[in-house]
Amino acid sequence: MTDVAASSMAPRLLAGTATGQRLDFSQHVAVHGPLALPNRKGTPQFREQILNEIDASGLTGRGGGGFPTGTKLRAYIQGHRRHAMVINVMEGEPAAQKDSVLACYAPHLILDGAEILATIVHAPSITVAVARDNPAAFESLSAAIAERQARGKRPFDIKVVAPPSRYVASEESALSHWLDGGMSLPTFRESKPARLPVRGRGAIVDNAETSAAVALIARHGGTWFASGGINGAAGTTLITIAGAVADPGVFEVPLGTPVRDVLALAKPIAAPTALLLGGYGGTFVGPEALDRPYSRDGLVDIGGNLGAGVIIVFNSSNCIVAEAARIARWMANESAGQCGPCVFGLPAMAAELGKLAAGSKDPALERSLTNHFEVINGRGACAHPDGVVRMARTALAVAGDDVASHLQGRPCAASRNDTILNLPYNEGEIEWK
Repeated sequence: MTDVAASSMAPRLLAGTATGQRLDFSQHVAVHGPLALPNRKGTPQFREQILNEIDASGLTGRGGGGFPTGTKLRAYIQGHRRHAMVINVMEGEPAAQKDSVLACYAPHLILDGAEILATIVHAPSITVAVARDNPAAFESLSAAIAERQARGKRPFDIKVVAPPSRYVASEESALSHWLDGGMSLPTFRESKPARLPVRGRGAIVDNAETSAAVALIARHGGTWFASGGINGAAGTTLITIAGAVADPGVFEVPLGTPVRDVLALAKPIAAPTALLLGGYGGTFVGPEALDRPYSRDGLVDIGGNLGAGVIIVFNSSNCIVAEAARIARWMANESAGQCGPCVFGLPAMAAELGKLAAGSKDPALERSLTNHFEVINGRGACAHPDGVVRMARTALAVAGDDVASHLQGRPCAASRNDTILNLPYNEGEIEWK
C-alpha cells in the first residue's frame, strides 16, 4: 500500500487518512458526513442541481485529459438513454500513484462519487476498473463495496474488475473495449467526448480522483470546491512527486500552488535542473517552471501539462538524455502495436535515443531523430506515440549543452548513473485480454 504523504494544508480528498489507516464506511461517514441520493421522482432535480455545482466548481478530469467534467456529463445525458458508468482506477502510468492512494485509503469517497455520477447519467450499474497488478487497490475497493452492502440495499450494483496492467490499457477507449469483451487496445477517436460502447450501452469513463471530487462537490458545493485552489485555479488536486527527492509520495495541494512550493513537500535532494510533468508521456521543463503556478494555465506557455498528476524531479546527478532514452524504450514496449508509428517508429526512435545517450558520433543521428519526431507525431491510432515524442523532444530541448556533448562523443558522467525512474519490466509477450 502506498504511503500518504504529509502536507501543510488541511486535506480534502485525503481527509482522515493522516494516520495511514484505510477509512472504513463508518469512519468515512464520520469524516465526510452521509451522502443522500434521490429517489426516482427527485432524480431530475438532483441531476440538474449537481451538474450546476460541478460547473461552478471548475472541476476538470483528473485522469490526464483535463476536459471540463460538467461539459462532458451534459454531452451524455441528452434524452433518456441509460449509460454504463465506469470508474477508471487503472493508473497505467507507472510514475503515478494518486489513484492508488485514494483507492487504498479513501475508497468510499470514490464510490460516493461513482453513485452520484451514475445517477446523473442514468446508469443502472457501476464498474470500477483496477489494474491487474494492483491487488491492494482491488481489495480495498472490494471491501468497501461489501461494507456498503452490509449497511443495506444500495441504489447501484457495483463491481470491481481487473483489466491487464499495461500503459495504454488505462486509456478510456481501451478500457471500454476490454469491458465490451475485446482486447484492452485503444481505438482512434476523432473528437472527445466520443461514444464508447460497453454491452450495447454508451460508456462514461471517469477517473478515480474526478469521482472523489464529485463526492465532495455534492456535499459542499461548487464554490467551496473551487475555493481550494489559488492563483486563479479551482480546487485541490493529488500529485505524485518522484525522482531526486528525499520524501517521494502523493500530496494533496491547492491547484495553482507555485511548483517550487509543491516540490518542497517532497524535499528535493539538490537544486532541480529539470522536471518531467505529467508522466512518461508528459513534458520536460527546466528550472523556469519552479516559480510557475501548478495549473494548466500556469504552465501552458512553457509547454507544461498536468497530465496524470506526476512531477519527476531531476538534478545534476541525472542525465536527462539517458533517462529520456530509457523512458522511450519502455514506452515503445508498451505500445498496442496497431499502427506504423508504434510498431516501427517508437522502437527506432528509442534506439536512436539510446545511441545518443551512449555518445554516438554518428553525424546523421540528430537529423534522423528530428525526422522520427516529425513522422511519428500525430499519425498514431491513439495519443500514445504523440506522448513519447513530446517527452523525447522536450527532454533534448531542456538538456541543451549536454545533447551537444553527447553528439560529439563526450557523454556526460551522469549518463552512467543508475536510473531514478520506476520502469517495471515489460519485455516479452504482452497480455491484452
